[in-house]
Amino acid sequence: MARTDTRVCFVSTIAWPLRVYIGPHIRKIAESSQVTLVADGVSELANGEFDSAVRFRQVAIPRRIRLGSDVLALFKLWRILRSGRFDCVHSIMPKAGLLSMLAGAAAGVPVRFHTFTGQVWATRAGLSRRFLMLMDWLIARLATSVLTDSLSQRDFLIANGIVKAGKISVLGNGSVVGVDPLRFAPDTEAREQGRRDLGIGTGDFVFLFVGRLNRDKGVTDLLQAFAEISHRHSSAHLVLVGPDEDGYDVRIANLPEALRQRLHRVGFTSQPERCMAVSDVICLPSYREGFGSVLIEAAAGGLPAVASRIYGISDAVVDGVTGILHEPGNVAEIVLGMLKLAEDQPLRSRMGAAARARAVEEFSEERLTTAFQNFYRKHGVLN
Repeated sequence: MARTDTRVCFVSTIAWPLRVYIGPHIRKIAESSQVTLVADGVSELANGEFDSAVRFRQVAIPRRIRLGSDVLALFKLWRILRSGRFDCVHSIMPKAGLLSMLAGAAAGVPVRFHTFTGQVWATRAGLSRRFLMLMDWLIARLATSVLTDSLSQRDFLIANGIVKAGKISVLGNGSVVGVDPLRFAPDTEAREQGRRDLGIGTGDFVFLFVGRLNRDKGVTDLLQAFAEISHRHSSAHLVLVGPDEDGYDVRIANLPEALRQRLHRVGFTSQPERCMAVSDVICLPSYREGFGSVLIEAAAGGLPAVASRIYGISDAVVDGVTGILHEPGNVAEIVLGMLKLAEDQPLRSRMGAAARARAVEEFSEERLTTAFQNFYRKHGVLN
C-alpha cells in the first residue's frame, strides 16, 4: 500500500505499551501513513519489529507527578508535534495522555486521540480521587475523540462526568488490540515442557496470575485464598507471572516452606502464552481494570477465569459461562470459585471451551485492528 503524507504520532509514557497494547495497530497505520513513536526508552522498539520508515523520538515522561520533569516533557512534546506538522497524535497511559493532549492542542494538531485503559482513581477517595478525575476530564476535554477498552469502562467514565457519550468509543466488543488465536492457544507440548521447567507434576492443578504484583491487582487476596486452597489440595500450585511492585517476593520468601514450594515466580515475560499453556485456571482478583486483556489471552488458551466482578473484567468474563466472578476483596468467594473449578472437571472443560470460542469470535486481533482502522477513517485520519 502506497504511503500518503498523513503524519501520525503515537505517545506513551514508557515504550512497552506501544508494542504490547497497540503494536498491531501501529504496523497497520504505518503501511499507509508516516508514523512516529514517542516514549521513554523508545529505542528498544527500533529492532525491526516496526516498518523501517517508522521514526522514534525519546522523551522522558515520569509516571508520577514531578513538576519540573513534566514541564520539560510537555515542552519536548510540543516541539516534536509542532515541527513534525502531525495530522494526528494518539496517546496511551494517563501521564502521556495529559501531556500529549496539552502539547497537541498547543501545537495545533487537528486530530487528537487518547485511549483510556483503566482509572487509577477508581480505588481512591478524597482529594486524591478528585485530582486524578480532573486529570482524566482534562484529557477528554482536550482530545477530539477518545477510546476506551471496554463497554463498562465507557459507561463508568460517562457516569462520572469524565466524557460525554458522543465523544467516546469502544473498538468492537472491547480490548485494545484483541488476541492472536494462533499464538494464544492450547499447546500440549508447551504444557509438558513448562511443567517440567517449573517442577510441577503432569497431574497437578495449576492456578495462574499474570500482571503487575501489587495491591490493586488483588495479589494479597489471591495469596490468602491459595493458602487455604493448599490445605485442601496437596497437588495445587500457583504461578505468579509479572514484575513485583509491592514487595511480594519478600513476603513469599517468608511463607512456610510447604506453601512456598507450591508458589512459582516468573518475572516479566514477553511470552505469557507459555505460562498459560502450563495452567488450568487464570485468576485476576483486581480492584480495578480497564478490561483485563490477560483474561482474553488466557481464554484463547482454553482457560476459564476466577476474577473480580468489576467494570472492565465484566466485559472479559461471562459469569457462569467462561468463568466465575466474585466481589473484589472477598477472599471467601475467591476460594469458592477456585475450588469449584479445581474440583469440577466437566465444568472447567465447558467453561474453557466457551472461553476459547468467545475470545476467537469476539476479540480476535484481526477484528480489533480492522475496527481501529475504521475508527481512524471515521475521523478523517485515513482514507
